[in-house]
Amino acid sequence: MAISLYSASVPLFQQLLGGMKGTLAKAAAHCEGKKIEEAALLTDRLYPDMFHFTRQVQQATDMACGVARIAGVDVPALPTAAGSIADLIARVDAALAFLGGLKASQIDGQEGKEITITLRIGPKTFTGQSYLMTWLIPHTTFHVTTAYNILRHRGVEVGKRDFLG
Repeated sequence: MAISLYSASVPLFQQLLGGMKGTLAKAAAHCEGKKIEEAALLTDRLYPDMFHFTRQVQQATDMACGVARIAGVDVPALPTAAGSIADLIARVDAALAFLGGLKASQIDGQEGKEITITLRIGPKTFTGQSYLMTWLIPHTTFHVTTAYNILRHRGVEVGKRDFLG
C-alpha cells in the first residue's frame, strides 16, 4: 500500500513540533529552577557557524509549515516575537494550529505539482513529492533535532521520549 503525501507530512510534523513544544516547556522550567536567564538558552548554539536556538525553532516551524505550498495555500505568517521561551511556544502552537487545519484532500494527489522556492543561490524547483521528501522532512527534522541537542547540551533534562512527543 502506498503512503499518501498527507500521511507522510502533517502527522510527522505535528509529532516533531509537539515534541519541540514539550522540550520548550522543560527548558522554561529549567531556567526558572536553576535561576538561568532564558536569553542564555535562546542565543546558544552548538558551534559558532550554526544558527542559535531561537533560529532553530523558527526554521523548524517554517519548514513544517512549508507543506502549505503542496496544499496550494499561503504559508502562514507565524508569530515573530522571540524574546522568551513563551514566545517560541506560541510560534510552535501557531504552526500546530495551521497543520491541524490542513486536510488530506488538499495534499494528496499533489505528488507531481511543481513547486519553486527561492534560495540564496537562486530558484529551485521540485515536484510536490520531492519537495516533501528531500526538502521539508530533512530540514524540519534537522532543526528540531538541533534545537533539542542545544537544550540537552546545556543541561535541560530532556530525553528521547520528549523529542518524540
